[in-house]
Amino acid sequence: MDESLRQAVAVLAVAMIVAIAARQIRLPYTVGLVIVGAVVALSGVGFAPHLTHDLIFNLILPPLLFEAALTLSWRELMRDSLPLLALAGFGTVLSAAVVATSMTALLGWPLSSAMVFGALIAATDPVAIIAMFKDNGVRGRMRLLVESESLLNDGAAAVLFVMALVFAQNGGVDQSAVATAATLVKVVFGGVVIGALFGGGAILASLRTSEHVIEAALTTIAAFGSFLVAEYFHVSGVLATVTAGLVMGNLGILSEQAGFISLKGREFVLSFWDFAAFLANSVVFLLIGADVATIPFSVVGAASLALAVASVLSARAITVYPLSSLFLASRWKISWREQHVLWWGGLRGALALALALSLPADLPQRDEIVAITFAVVAFSIVVQGLTMPLLLGALGFLPRRS
Repeated sequence: MDESLRQAVAVLAVAMIVAIAARQIRLPYTVGLVIVGAVVALSGVGFAPHLTHDLIFNLILPPLLFEAALTLSWRELMRDSLPLLALAGFGTVLSAAVVATSMTALLGWPLSSAMVFGALIAATDPVAIIAMFKDNGVRGRMRLLVESESLLNDGAAAVLFVMALVFAQNGGVDQSAVATAATLVKVVFGGVVIGALFGGGAILASLRTSEHVIEAALTTIAAFGSFLVAEYFHVSGVLATVTAGLVMGNLGILSEQAGFISLKGREFVLSFWDFAAFLANSVVFLLIGADVATIPFSVVGAASLALAVASVLSARAITVYPLSSLFLASRWKISWREQHVLWWGGLRGALALALALSLPADLPQRDEIVAITFAVVAFSIVVQGLTMPLLLGALGFLPRRS
């Protein structure tokens, strides 16, 4: 049997066993995957491939981003657009700046490397939290805020990472304002335009058929095609896939009256992408656990790892609480309870790892950045993921069980 096929079957088999067991003992599924992946890897069983930038970008991120955007109502997104843009836009920059300052002041990193790490670790990944929301029946604005802010945050962090990496590769010498603005416009609007073209093109193509399997195939082309084409032209693949998902979701899936996809197609597409995201989540969290067990954290040291985790948590707090408090007296009010969930629920995941693994080998502190990124991701998934049900219960977000 081909080695890649053997590993794929082994990964899925282990993931499904964990899924069944996690349901029985009421353990968050994603947390269980990371723990089991680490345990199996430490046992010496080579059951899974290592995570790489290409694996995450080409196979993992597109279904996760597209599925989340596909079910996000444009009307609900616009209703909370101001606080979401503040958190995902200015908040991402602020978070990256706080982390970069901490790494420079506390660990003595050069500014260029600290900026790169600050940018990539600013990308939050609420997959574990959203999965737990589904398991515990959490609905409403809280879930919308967490998921929407993360999608926008991922796009902003990916763009900021490009800018920081260019700065680092220029030897810490900043570009001119015109060159910086041109790069920003290209990365952001290039990704949005490509995503809109793929989403719109898939919608138009669906008008020629009422076959639900073809409609699902068109959404697959939109999800992966927009990401790959955007990356080929060196613009944001994250923004491209999110845009394609928003376009197809709001024009073809969520619109009951004017949708361009058949009723059967809508049901099938939603089930298909729910399944695709489940598979992607299963694979990536299991591989995160397996790789965490083999990362040589000794090259960084326990003190540096602890300082990095504390810096990331502090940066998230400095982002969430002050920015959310600006809207307390307005119709966009984010309550203190919701702010606590936004802070502690700001987990790091696949995007941060993909960006770290894509760093050039000659970047100063490259190995330290990769190791610390894995440590922060593991801490957020296991520690924050395990304690989130307690926090949600204490804050009254969990529905009462009859």
